[in-house]
Amino acid sequence: QMQPVESGGGLVQPGGSLRLSCVASGSSFSSKRVGWYRQARGKQREMVAVLSGGSGAVTAYADSVKGRFTISRDNAKNTVYLQMNSLKPEDTAVYYCSVGVFASAQWGQGTQVTVSS
Repeated sequence: QMQPVESGGGLVQPGGSLRLSCVASGSSFSSKRVGWYRQARGKQREMVAVLSGGSGAVTAYADSVKGRFTISRDNAKNTVYLQMNSLKPEDTAVYYCSVGVFASAQWGQGTQVTVSS
């Protein structure tokens, strides 16, 4: 399997919006848990949002992004999205997409999000 590929990062002013995309490869995408993680400079990696595989669409978000970020998926396109609204400078980080769980999870190379005036 090839790594997922993230896109959509960039520079945005505080209060602005970005949408990140992650295109995955391999079989059974619809059954796999997907997630977004981020790592700010000098900080540890943290979970931002996760979305369950299969039916039910169970989500979880970090407290710091609740009400501002939304994770979604399009199984027909093997794609995961992260809609980010009301961005703050503290959201600045490299954002990584994951597909699957535990040792079998596939990770992208990350995309830089910078929130600054």
